[in-house]
Amino acid sequence: MTEHAEENQTSLYEQSSYYKGIIKRSLRYLETGYPLHFTGPSGIGKTTLALHIAKKRKRPVMLINGNKDLSTEDLIGAFSGYKRRKLKDNYVRSVHKIEENVTESWSDGRLLEAVKKGYTLVYDEFTRSQPEANNIFLPILEEKILPLYGTKQKKSYINVHPDFSVIFTSNPVEYAGVYESQDALLDRMVTLTLGSLEQEAEITAVINKTSIEREKAEAIVEFMMKIRKLCHSGQDFQGPSLRASIMIAELVNRYDIPVDGSNEEFNQLCFDITWFPLQTCVDDKHKHRVKRQLIQECKKITVG
Repeated sequence: MTEHAEENQTSLYEQSSYYKGIIKRSLRYLETGYPLHFTGPSGIGKTTLALHIAKKRKRPVMLINGNKDLSTEDLIGAFSGYKRRKLKDNYVRSVHKIEENVTESWSDGRLLEAVKKGYTLVYDEFTRSQPEANNIFLPILEEKILPLYGTKQKKSYINVHPDFSVIFTSNPVEYAGVYESQDALLDRMVTLTLGSLEQEAEITAVINKTSIEREKAEAIVEFMMKIRKLCHSGQDFQGPSLRASIMIAELVNRYDIPVDGSNEEFNQLCFDITWFPLQTCVDDKHKHRVKRQLIQECKKITVG
């Protein structure tokens, strides 16, 4: 994220009472020693918020992205090879003395580095990692130690630095590529469920991200609010996210597309960005009807 983008995001957090409350509470939980967990649909800004809160703690920040190939070795570290040291002593011409030492070279994993140095760790989409890899966090959060499983280190564990803290983020388990998290791990976190922004907050976010004129941002967000209402109330997904609003605004700005429902190019842009995520929250039997409603709502968009 650029410096300008960070300033805009900070401005959004400062202007929104919703975000100000979350940030205040989150910092209290972290300072008290509780790990934090943001969960909610994709595209609502969980990672950006986690990084913003982490930076406010005035400690170095470490980011780890969850994935199915992440292993305990990646988190703790491993011996990465050998160092060879040869000393040739030719002090007496007729006597050749050679000493050779071979030692294994160790590289700290990112989690080990964060734990030792007291970083604020943001573990993004941690449920994309396999539960076996995430088990290492249980003794960190409960006993405040990091076991050095499967290593040749002289110590069997290290103590967690008193300034170390961790913020987890996750998508609901219904998302593809996501593992169900262990109850024992979730029980040790303070979990905050993030939902869609209020209309005014989303307008501010779109303006801050894209520098689009306010009246255009208002029209785009108002359209998006109507589209989300087409979602079936029993579904866990909420349709197009804040990210969809930002994408439309960004493309409108970049290619000088009028925010006008009578413009064919704008109509196609709205459909391309919103139809796929909208399908995730609509039953198959209603898709044709919802598709027609989407097109109709787009055609109603006007500015001024």
